[in-house]
Amino acid sequence: MIITASGRKVTLKQSFLDMVEKRLQKFDRYFEKDAEAAVTVTVENSRQTVEITVRYRGFIYRAEKTDFDMETAFADAADLIDRQITRHKKKLGNRIKRQDPALEPLEAPEAPEPQEFAEGVYRIAREKRFSVKPMEPDEAILQMNMLGHSFFLFRLVETGEVALVYRRHDDSYGLLIPEE
Repeated sequence: MIITASGRKVTLKQSFLDMVEKRLQKFDRYFEKDAEAAVTVTVENSRQTVEITVRYRGFIYRAEKTDFDMETAFADAADLIDRQITRHKKKLGNRIKRQDPALEPLEAPEAPEPQEFAEGVYRIAREKRFSVKPMEPDEAILQMNMLGHSFFLFRLVETGEVALVYRRHDDSYGLLIPEE
C-alpha cells in the first residue's frame, strides 16, 4: 500500500508518521500493492481532525475523526476504516475481482478561489472532478454508504446513462435517471 501523510496548519512528527505507516500496513491483507492511502491532519484551534482516504481499484474508503489529540483521532479514524472494510469485505470480494484496474478516479483539482457573494449570485465553495464508472444501482448504493455520502453519481451498466442514487429521509433509497 502506498501511504502519504500531510498536515494542514501543522508539521507532522516522525513518531506520528511511523505510527500511521505501521497501522495502515495492516490493511495490506485486504488490498494489493496498488492501493493508496492518504492521511490528512488539520488543526483548528485546539482540535485536530484526521482524515483517512483509501483508494483501491475505484473503491474509496473514507473516515474522518476530530479530537484534542492527533494520535487518538487517527486511531479512531483507522478503526472506522477497518470496520468499513470488514463489513463490506464479502460484498466487495466479488466486485473487486471484476473491476478494471485501469479505471482510476480523477484527482480533484485545487479548490477555486472563493468569489465575492453578490445579490443573486451563488458561491461555489468547492469543485470536485471524478470519473463516472459503470455499475449496478446496488453497487452504487454500497459505494455511497462506504463514503458516508447521501448521494452517488454513476453510469448504468446496461445503458451507459448517467444516474444518481440518493438516501431518502425515510432511510430508503432513490434512483434518478435523466430523460432526454
